[in-house]
Amino acid sequence: MGASLFDLSGRVAVVTGGTTGLGHAIALGLADAGADVVASSRRLEQVEKTAAEIEALGRRTLRETSDVLERSSLVALHDAVIREFGKVDILVNAAGVTHKSPTLEESEAEWSRVIETNLTGTLRACQIFGATMVKAGYGRIVNIASLTTFVGFFQVAAYSASKAAVGSLTKVLAVELAQSGVNVNAIAPGMFPTELNAKLITGTPRGDELHMRVPMGRFGAAKELAGAAVFLSSEASSYVTGEIVAVDGGFLASGVNR
Repeated sequence: MGASLFDLSGRVAVVTGGTTGLGHAIALGLADAGADVVASSRRLEQVEKTAAEIEALGRRTLRETSDVLERSSLVALHDAVIREFGKVDILVNAAGVTHKSPTLEESEAEWSRVIETNLTGTLRACQIFGATMVKAGYGRIVNIASLTTFVGFFQVAAYSASKAAVGSLTKVLAVELAQSGVNVNAIAPGMFPTELNAKLITGTPRGDELHMRVPMGRFGAAKELAGAAVFLSSEASSYVTGEIVAVDGGFLASGVNR
């Protein structure tokens, strides 16, 4: 297998939630593999900073904010990308929020906020960008799932439910679009300290337990997600659709570690 299978030169990628955490690492990874990348999020200063990093890699980009809670902002993002580049080949849905509370005490407002962002936000982007990909006869959609897509985590019911649903959405979309030239897959990251979860897993009993459960004995570095994203965005994955690829240091494989 030649390196050309993984070469994204000439491809146009959009990464929602692409300016912080895992989305940021994926955006830079796609750019490093040759794609022009538009990393979008709500805060303009972060969009501008990430755009400069993408340009420093020799790639083209746009400085467009978006909020996955606002369908109109995703339509505006899509239209700006089409105006500038004429197409969109790759969509990575990395925007997400979490909230920790006992499930029996979870407010409906917090529940709805998490579901709306993580699940419905992903659906919105898939619909808007996916329709254009289907018309073009080519596309790669990569959703961000979670270990909680598969197993329960204490006191994060809304997040876990949203990510289980993202896994299901990924599979259904993959089946529906399988003959259109659009492949739909997801990445389930293991424990990667980011702004989103740092307070939950850094120097806490929860973090200690998670660390013990990872056979590799360490948390991941954000850049370690980039390879899976490049694979799922490239020609190397031309016969892969409906899969959820865990990048987790062995967490889901583990029963007893010692």
